[in-house]
Amino acid sequence: MVAASEHGIALLDAFPITPGHTLVVPRIHVASLFELPPGVQSDLWRLVSRVRSVMAEDPRLDGFTVGVNDGIAAGQTVPHAHIHVVPRRTGDVPDPRGGVRWVVPDRAAYWER
Repeated sequence: MVAASEHGIALLDAFPITPGHTLVVPRIHVASLFELPPGVQSDLWRLVSRVRSVMAEDPRLDGFTVGVNDGIAAGQTVPHAHIHVVPRRTGDVPDPRGGVRWVVPDRAAYWER
């Protein structure tokens, strides 16, 4: 476990996108983050912020991708709510522009239109 709060835990992803990829997971089981009461959601986002702050102390990191896949159509493969905190490094992909927009590749490079 990387960190914890009253309502959640942060742990390293078993199949990381990049080294340090961390999941923030609620202690209670729900499939969608949005099934949680607002106070629990707030606690989890505070934990995301803590995890990111600790990661940001590493001078080798240049940015972060933070996200939620909510539902099968959105790519959620584990039916338990969780938030991804993915540390990014310059050059980890050829062109990072568009970030999460690449989930729908035909719509990602909007700056080329």
